Amino acid sequence: MYNKGMEAREPDNIGLENSVYTEDDAVRPELILHIESLTKSGNETALKALVEPLHEAELGDILEALDADIRAKLISLVGGKFDYASLTEVDEAVRLEVVNAIPNEQIAEAVTELDSDDAVFILEDMEQVDRDEILSLVPFEERSRIIRSLDYPEETAGRRMQTEFVAVPPFWTIGQTIDYLRDDSNLPESFYEVFVIGPSFELIGYVKLDTILRTSRKTRIEDIKEPTVHPIPVLEDQEEAARVFERYDLVSAAVVDEANRLVGVLTIDDVVDFIQQEADEDIKRLAGVGDEELSDSVWEITRSRFTWLLLNLFTAIMASAVIGLFDATIQEMVALAILMPIVASMGGNAGTQSMTVAVRGLATKDIDNYNMVRTIRREVMVGFLNGIFFAILIGMIATFWFSNVDLGFIIGIAMVINMLFAAFAGILIPIGLEKMQIDPAIASSVFVTTVTDVIGFFAFLGLAAWWLGI
Repeated sequence: MYNKGMEAREPDNIGLENSVYTEDDAVRPELILHIESLTKSGNETALKALVEPLHEAELGDILEALDADIRAKLISLVGGKFDYASLTEVDEAVRLEVVNAIPNEQIAEAVTELDSDDAVFILEDMEQVDRDEILSLVPFEERSRIIRSLDYPEETAGRRMQTEFVAVPPFWTIGQTIDYLRDDSNLPESFYEVFVIGPSFELIGYVKLDTILRTSRKTRIEDIKEPTVHPIPVLEDQEEAARVFERYDLVSAAVVDEANRLVGVLTIDDVVDFIQQEADEDIKRLAGVGDEELSDSVWEITRSRFTWLLLNLFTAIMASAVIGLFDATIQEMVALAILMPIVASMGGNAGTQSMTVAVRGLATKDIDNYNMVRTIRREVMVGFLNGIFFAILIGMIATFWFSNVDLGFIIGIAMVINMLFAAFAGILIPIGLEKMQIDPAIASSVFVTTVTDVIGFFAFLGLAAWWLGI
């Protein structure tokens, strides 16, 4: 993937330093102001000279930094010099906003020039009517490739693969292969190996480009081919495909259908994108914010978060109901009301730590049937030891704060109990949800918080009522 720290290739006449980005990795405000000025004045020549040399990632970041009306006018002024691959680098909301502002004929022309995976990425979220109209304007060969990828489910290797690849029969010689690579203008712009296929397009193996360059022209492909390393099924989840790349240090991988026919190729740049996408989704789900993006509207974000906040409200009512059971106890000793949030808060934080480790371990398959018991035991021991350490600390604080040794013992014991239950909940709830085929990243936090609040309040107030006889 492109590194934003790399030097940009912007013209010298915009008066900036040699980078599109500041040291904080944000687009330079001077550049944004300059582009806005050129766009508002309709300076087509200067805009083209400025935009054309930019990498697609740079242009994508610039588009996200511009206002909607400026984006549309910029693309209109730049025309054929605009790199539509930059739309794969922006938020979904921005991408849809841009494509909706561009005539379908212009999008169809751009799609024809893009790699199939980039074209699919741009078209997949569009309205079906617009997508069909655009595809009807695309040449037959490109259209059939795009439609084939769009027919596969979202977040599968088939949807994310590039359908342009290089494949040759095993009986070809190195000389024939090199001539083919030099002469065929329809080959992908970049590739890392040449696949070897049989008469029915079944995948036989592959040959690395460096092997081809170092081998005599008379050598047959079948004599130097290697067996394909871990071909990826076309219906494989993209997260599983990424795991294969990570485990075997792949740069690219063949994608095959049920009959082992070669249908596409996944490359490392695409894999990095959806590794980041999956990690981003997991982090957001842990906080109950769904798949929202920074460019979403206030109403969309509000609607996305409301469900989980509503569920949190009911769990908070449960915790309050536990407190209500001991209202007489609290009235007799106000110090309990002051101290009880500490127990619940510490348990909640400890539970969140265990839960985060569990959710990430399940997502990356680091937690499996072979190490699950060991992982649970470890987290519980960590919770128990932290509970003892913090019990001693908060017990001493409570004793000196309220001059009450009994109160120090009570909160210390409650701390150990809640930290222990927090560790159990933090590790067992995600594992249990995973076993029930429920995404632990979505639902774990609500249940873990409920357990730590209820157990924390019940342990502290219950012990106080029993110990102090209130």
